[in-house]
Amino acid sequence: MGYLLTATQISITILALVLLTRFANQRLVKHFDGKPHLAFRRQLIQLGGIVLAVLLLILFLPLDTALRGQLLSLFGLIVSATIALSSTTLVGNVMAGIMLKTVGSCRPGNYITVGDHFGRITTMDLLHTELQTEERDLTTLPNMYLVTNPIRVMRTSGTLLSVELSLGYDVSRHQIESLLLQAASETGLESPFVQIRELGDFSVTYQISGLLKEVNRIIDKRRELRARTMDNLHAAGIEIVSPSFMNTRAFESAEQFIPENEDVTTMPESERSTDKLIFDIAEEAESVSRLREMLSEVQDRIKVCQELADDKTNEAASEAATREIETHEKKAERLQSLIDRREANIAKE
Repeated sequence: MGYLLTATQISITILALVLLTRFANQRLVKHFDGKPHLAFRRQLIQLGGIVLAVLLLILFLPLDTALRGQLLSLFGLIVSATIALSSTTLVGNVMAGIMLKTVGSCRPGNYITVGDHFGRITTMDLLHTELQTEERDLTTLPNMYLVTNPIRVMRTSGTLLSVELSLGYDVSRHQIESLLLQAASETGLESPFVQIRELGDFSVTYQISGLLKEVNRIIDKRRELRARTMDNLHAAGIEIVSPSFMNTRAFESAEQFIPENEDVTTMPESERSTDKLIFDIAEEAESVSRLREMLSEVQDRIKVCQELADDKTNEAASEAATREIETHEKKAERLQSLIDRREANIAKE
């Protein structure tokens, strides 16, 4: 009879905890419904809830003190072993995701280079980070990969754009540097400079660099810088060919490997930016991130105004704060509506 009673108590305890956990999870999912930007927080809470549910199960089961202590020790050992082995397990990606979120060095919309991968971040989750590459495809990287490899994050304030090329010793260095600087200036790069990277046996390697402020146009500007560099050198009568090419092909001494001169003062602009075509999802993710920052600032301002409005010692200030609250609440509604629409567009992709 006692054994049957104990089994019934265990069954009731387990059932109660399962129902409680299921109810809490449903409430949690409902609370975060329509808030994909908080998916990381939701997953973290769910993970903590599972650990807490197991711990409560051990504490509330009708067991003797010695057995309960052994189960708690076993549970602690399992958790410790899981954390210790996290470098190669699922928990490792969770730990790495928490680390990336805590450090905050990269966020949706940033251009990053990690290993052989380059692209813009579209999603940062508890287990993985998603990049949109130059081929417009989406690449999913485990968070452990980002933690164990150096990440180069392109600064939103600007980045250096560079082009390297090799030219013969028979061309004046001063002329080449002048033409390269001109190409960088025509591309719209700020503070351009030329470096001599290598003095080879048969050629000199030059690098033209400049500050690109519009980082969201890096694909367009990289193509333009290369095109203007080539056009300016050709227009000045400078061949971009290697000595080995010249030595292995017989041609007349007056023959030159330069296309006919063209007007290179203007560059044709496509109707749509290449970067926007390639990184469309990342652009949306970055815009949503900025809108959420604006929404957070508006909500903080509403709280400050609410404190002023509640202070009735100064009627004029209270009325002004009330009017400002109404204005900011309307702005917050518009921002939230815009965020919802853009997140819906991202979900469709």
